[in-house]
Amino acid sequence: MGNLDSMLDELNNMENSITLRDENGEEVKLYVLEETKLNGESYLLASDTKDGDGECYLLRDTSKPEDAEAAYEFVDDDGELEYMSKVFAELMSDLGVDIE
Repeated sequence: MGNLDSMLDELNNMENSITLRDENGEEVKLYVLEETKLNGESYLLASDTKDGDGECYLLRDTSKPEDAEAAYEFVDDDGELEYMSKVFAELMSDLGVDIE
């Protein structure tokens, strides 16, 4: 059993990331930047890079409350994408991060 300091270091170094499959079936690792709930739906803003500039993606949690793990899909509806982009832009601006 490790000591408390090493366990805390390990927790601090864990990255908040998820791995999904893209439309080609290839695994894509995304880093979660922010999450929010709106109208009973959970959404994530994720990036393909851990630091710096990268592509951002909006994901919706499609799992049911009884599911052991969350399941995410890319948001591709134009109206939902536009609206949630504005929500996340506002959330991230509070942190001093600009989303274009």
